[in-house]
Amino acid sequence: MFTVIEQSAIDRVQPWRPEKTSSIPMKNLKQTIRKIVGYLNNSDEDGGFWLPNIQRPFVWDEEQICRLFDSILREYPISTLLIWKTDSRIRRRKFIDNWAVNLKISPYFVPEDTKKKCLVLDGQQRLQSLYIGLCGSFDGKELHFNISSGSASLPDDIRYHFEFMPAGKAAYPWVKFKDLVFSNRKKRDQMQSLEASAQRELSLDEKNRLEDNLDLVDRTFKMEEVITYQELDSIDNPLVYTDEDVVEIFIRANSGGTKLEKSDLLFSLLNATWDVADNRMEELLDDLNRHGFDFDRDFVLKTCLVLLGQGARYEVSKFRKDGVRQSIEQQWGTLSNAIRDVADFVRSKTYIQGDSALPSYLALIPLIYVRHHYPKAWAEAQNVENFLIRSLLAGAFSGQSDRLLDSLVRRFKELERFDADEAFDVIRSQNRSLEITRDRFFHMGYGSKTIHLLFNLWYPAFSHHPAYDNNLPQVDHVFPQSRLKATRVVSEETGRSAAAYGSDIINQLANCMLLTRAENGAGGKGDTPPDVWFAGKSAEYFEMHLIPQDPALWQMDRYPDFIEARKQLIAEKFSWLLL
Repeated sequence: MFTVIEQSAIDRVQPWRPEKTSSIPMKNLKQTIRKIVGYLNNSDEDGGFWLPNIQRPFVWDEEQICRLFDSILREYPISTLLIWKTDSRIRRRKFIDNWAVNLKISPYFVPEDTKKKCLVLDGQQRLQSLYIGLCGSFDGKELHFNISSGSASLPDDIRYHFEFMPAGKAAYPWVKFKDLVFSNRKKRDQMQSLEASAQRELSLDEKNRLEDNLDLVDRTFKMEEVITYQELDSIDNPLVYTDEDVVEIFIRANSGGTKLEKSDLLFSLLNATWDVADNRMEELLDDLNRHGFDFDRDFVLKTCLVLLGQGARYEVSKFRKDGVRQSIEQQWGTLSNAIRDVADFVRSKTYIQGDSALPSYLALIPLIYVRHHYPKAWAEAQNVENFLIRSLLAGAFSGQSDRLLDSLVRRFKELERFDADEAFDVIRSQNRSLEITRDRFFHMGYGSKTIHLLFNLWYPAFSHHPAYDNNLPQVDHVFPQSRLKATRVVSEETGRSAAAYGSDIINQLANCMLLTRAENGAGGKGDTPPDVWFAGKSAEYFEMHLIPQDPALWQMDRYPDFIEARKQLIAEKFSWLLL
């Protein structure tokens, strides 16, 4: 989808600095569709339009392409494209003319070079659709237009009918659309040819429709500059649109669609000189995530930078430094094995059993550094689990944590080993608290980033990474939130009825428990009040969930008393963690 980038948004990314350049930093350009299609894969047209490896593969189907062409003939506006003019050595690929569902995109990659080129950051799907329809085919079928279509229709209906058909199978009124768009014949000659293909005398209304549609095709595809594109010019304005700026603009432009990370561009740089990078990265991520985690390229590439002594700051420029990409390729075996080994340690030797219980993956990077550089010391490391639990629950790696990561790595490099106490000292030196007070602890309730980690500690017997995601255990309220929200009291100040409990009181940790999918699914607990739900439960059940066993506390009107009693039980269980 094309995204309009407001000028103010771009200014926030990288304000224009006139003292560095007198050129206009961003150009708004217009072009006809026939002309813009001629830019694709064509170096002679201002360097040509290409797709950077940052872009995802084309995903539109035949119906979506046909709807695009219908929209154009209906003269609906086409949103703005975003183009990056650069001479950087960015790996790019051609637009594909003859598309097939199982097509491999690797043959379309172009060798990296420092020549001028225009990379499409936003607008791939529509430009690729135009290229397929006007210059190629979809699964061997070419785009045809029903030249007699165009009757009035509802906004959601198709007015101008397009269809992909096998070559030679179409008959009047279907015509190959590319022949209309790229024809330079006079309209009179086109009309005569179309009438001849009908093999019958056309009515006056039919002739008028043909003439109207031919005029419409000329106007929308050949004459009017219906495509607008914003050009980020890094050649004339290298100080305004640096690689870092373009990465940020790309992320913001695509934030409403498929999730795209900074790693997509960084990885495209890596992949430019390492042909097997895609396969190696996917193999690693498959290995890491098969047990319920969600490691991604961002984490892997950031970790590689740290292990190679490049620091934790995630910058495009680092991947351009001599030797960095080559080192990642040459050392991939040892780098990836260090990541795998720490991930296995976390899964098998700590209570962290899945993605939901790991609020910050960054906490693993210092551990991976020790494992990579000092494998013998890593094998003897002590209190690793305590380091992870306390730092993650305290949120030590939240916010901007690059300085913290660099400080931890620097200290472990000095020690040549992992040391939890030293790590805690480093964290405190960065003004990050590790102390977990009772108030802080009991606010880790429903919806918090840390409640799953707490429940991994609390409920070690539960399966926190089942084969089927829908079987994941579920956090639920002991006292149903629907019943608590419905509880009213009369305000002493206003004399009016008001809610008895706010969301912070309802969602606090002491009102949360972990249930199996079977317990909380259809026909399960739902909004069952505690006195009914707990009736007949075993002593082991109460002990597992830390439920006060006095039935009087299970009544809805005893909610505050229940909370205080349960807080005491929870505090006793986690006394080792609390101040």
